[in-house]
Amino acid sequence: QVQLVESGGGLVQPGGSLRLSCVASGRTFSYYGMGWFRQAPGKARDVVAVISRSGGMTYYADSVKGRFTISRDNAKDTVYLQMNSLKPEDTAVYSCAATKSTYGTRLIEYDYWGQGTQVAVSS
Repeated sequence: QVQLVESGGGLVQPGGSLRLSCVASGRTFSYYGMGWFRQAPGKARDVVAVISRSGGMTYYADSVKGRFTISRDNAKDTVYLQMNSLKPEDTAVYSCAATKSTYGTRLIEYDYWGQGTQVAVSS
């Protein structure tokens, strides 16, 4: 079992920045590919960004390319999501997840999920 706890969400104005963190516990963090997903009100959960076990491969949804950066620190058992130039349409609950695969871009590939952290972008 892997436990995931997100933090860093909040209310920010359009154009602002936030950094989300997700701390893992329970198993060796570097064994898992990691991803950030989001779910806006009334919409399905969708992938935002994913990163491979070593951090050497990343993937971004088209809607966040050039604005968001995913990274991980295996020594700290933590994955990050740096979000810049935030837009109102980025408002959602953001969750991190862990996959036993090296790398995964589909929700079904993920085995463990955090509870999520709310991000609201509004003036």
